[in-house]
Amino acid sequence: MEKADAEKLNFIPQETPILAPHFVMYIKDWLVKKYGLPLVEKGGLKVITTLDLKLQNMAQDIVSKEVAQDNYLNLTNGAALITNPANGDILAMVGSKDYNSLPDGKVNLTTSLRQPGSTMKLITYSAALSHGFTAATILDDSPVSFPLTNGTFYAPVNYDGKFHGRVSLRDAFANSINIPAVKTLNSIGVDTFIDLAKKMGISSLDSNGQYGLSITLGGMDATMIDMATAYGTSANLGQRVDINPILKITNNNGSVLEKKQVTKIQVLPEAVSFIINNILSDNKARTMEFGPNSPLVIPGHTVSVKTGTSDDKRDNWTIGFPSSNPKYLVTVWVGNNDNSPMSQTLASGITGAAPIWHNIIAELLKNSGDETTATPSGVIAKKCGGSDEYFVAGTENSVNCNAVFPTWTPTPKK
Repeated sequence: MEKADAEKLNFIPQETPILAPHFVMYIKDWLVKKYGLPLVEKGGLKVITTLDLKLQNMAQDIVSKEVAQDNYLNLTNGAALITNPANGDILAMVGSKDYNSLPDGKVNLTTSLRQPGSTMKLITYSAALSHGFTAATILDDSPVSFPLTNGTFYAPVNYDGKFHGRVSLRDAFANSINIPAVKTLNSIGVDTFIDLAKKMGISSLDSNGQYGLSITLGGMDATMIDMATAYGTSANLGQRVDINPILKITNNNGSVLEKKQVTKIQVLPEAVSFIINNILSDNKARTMEFGPNSPLVIPGHTVSVKTGTSDDKRDNWTIGFPSSNPKYLVTVWVGNNDNSPMSQTLASGITGAAPIWHNIIAELLKNSGDETTATPSGVIAKKCGGSDEYFVAGTENSVNCNAVFPTWTPTPKK
């Protein structure tokens, strides 16, 4: 008896015998909030959702394998969300590498608040193009500091630790250079940013929050669902469509309680989102930071994609969609549930979230061809600095297109 009492017992974790468990629990929570717990648990509801189980299993397999291979980067978890921007369908929801893993596999990272890093530059430059800036506008990537109310200063730095001198907005955005983004936000105003972010679907912003210029670099919290809504707005050429995973709900009598209806709200001019998407699909423009053959490239397909990394590399994101026919939008996050930093050797757009995003969207697009993106009305194309450039109509003469664009300015030696 004493020997048996002293024996250490090792219990096998109890596995949940349900498919797509993070999604199922997300739907249950969604239903409880809307209809109440008694009806959900005892009302005999029949719920038809938008989930594509084949895509779900594919995405889960990719996330699990890639996270396991990335232990050397000190990242322990990952999540992926596949949505259809046109109608708000959730096609796959991978909330963690493994729902049954201990201690925190059941935490759904697609609905958790995390810092989105430079993926928030989508909002900054969408607002800028709506306020007179152009893709050819020259921005100054040089040291700067902004005084704060407490007597200190905010001095943003670039991801690569360099300064690149005078660069076009296109190159600054495509290469995710921080200082031009902060200077641009300073020009258009934080309130303008917050207003547009809310309109594009970032619901976590506090109306009374004290946000500063770092918000353009992701100095706030957002969920993967919110980020998918915002990028879906850009994919839809400025039309916001909220995420909605429900197709139909009937009660035990067969009466329809709810049936999906898609509501589209134009929150940005088509021309603005078209140019933003074009910049995010410009592999040549982003080559300086990411190289010509990064995981952001999908051979045979034109995709608009943005990366983001929070301070100390606690969160790493990649979000993107096929530019011409955005029937899929893939949002990927990697990091640690306890918010501990990943390895400082993680290279955004090269390692971390980017390979997961690449593998998922390549699988989604493998049987489809590339399509030509139609230029909407309100967009003017012209030669600028020796290259083709797009402008919102009325801004095409606001820059000197006869001038040769500056080349990269080398970082001064210390």
